[in-house]
Amino acid sequence: MLPLILFFISLAGLSIYSFSLIDPNLTLINASWWQEIQGAFINFGYLQRPTSTNMFLFLTLLLFMIYFFITRTKKIPHNPFHLALGVVCVTIVSYPFLSHDLFNYIFDAKIFTFYHQNPYLHAPNEFMADPWIRFMHWIHRTYPYGPAYLVLSFIPSFLSMHVFILNFFSFKLMNAMFYLLGVWSLQKLDKRSALIFALHPFVIVEGLINAHNDLIAVALALVGMYLLQKKHGSRIKAFFVLLGSGLIKFISLPFLGFMYKERRTKYFVLIVQVAIVLYLVSANALLAWYFLIFFAFLPVFPHSIEDLDFLFLGLLLSNYPLIRYGTWEKVGGVDFKNTIIFIFAAINVVYVLYKKRMNKKSRKNLQVTTNNEKQKVKNV
Repeated sequence: MLPLILFFISLAGLSIYSFSLIDPNLTLINASWWQEIQGAFINFGYLQRPTSTNMFLFLTLLLFMIYFFITRTKKIPHNPFHLALGVVCVTIVSYPFLSHDLFNYIFDAKIFTFYHQNPYLHAPNEFMADPWIRFMHWIHRTYPYGPAYLVLSFIPSFLSMHVFILNFFSFKLMNAMFYLLGVWSLQKLDKRSALIFALHPFVIVEGLINAHNDLIAVALALVGMYLLQKKHGSRIKAFFVLLGSGLIKFISLPFLGFMYKERRTKYFVLIVQVAIVLYLVSANALLAWYFLIFFAFLPVFPHSIEDLDFLFLGLLLSNYPLIRYGTWEKVGGVDFKNTIIFIFAAINVVYVLYKKRMNKKSRKNLQVTTNNEKQKVKNV
């Protein structure tokens, strides 16, 4: 119980801390009391960067350590879905402090629901008079995602009646609902995998706090794999759900390969997925949320995520240059970021090799013990 309490306290701390990097051009609430609070957060995040960075590092490392301890216990003491509900309650009010993508999702939907234009044909910079433009990035590009996510994004956009704060929380709530759906589906397949997905700091930060739509693609893939395990003709439903995942983010189209149950097919899907991510990294940049997609492999390779925890930690800590200096340009920015990731990737390789060596040694010792016991029985 104590580790879970500490986990949620740390998570609450990170959710509160996220507002220290709120965009100064963004006003969530016009009330004077909020202006004072937001001003204090901005002062801490932007004017006291060394202290702010240390706070981020401390909370991230603490969250990972507690997660590591909880998920490595032999017994799962709580219902993962109930824990996921707690995670949603704590993070729903957080700010996407490491990414501006959520604001792009919101405005892309607004292009259709308010301006009645096609986001695939019209970029945000064509609507420069709109006040929401001032806290957006990448306003020159047209819509880059799949049509399924565009249609989904119309729902919170319509329901929020073009009130920005309602848009903001509606989009975060949509991510939270799919996250819960993913945990529920995983729990039907493997309780430990559901616990990992529910409490993994990387999923929480990139999927719930930063609200990347990759999480929705992963959740739909998990639902599809759950449907494939059911009887009574769920394969057709599974196909359309997996297709829907691919039409959220095209990067997840290989998940359609899960329709085939052969083990070698699963490995082929994994290889293709790795190749796509590596291509995107080489063609664009090493963006942390690309790696969210690998959580869809939890039902197939349940130990894969556990073996990559140091890499996921490095992906989050790679935001250090941005938080510390406010830009990627200082101290080699992106190169510094990539160096952090590569260091943690190397640590991860050493960890996996050490883990395999220890497992091999344990099996060997167990075999020796078994042989000794058999010899004793034979001598008697």
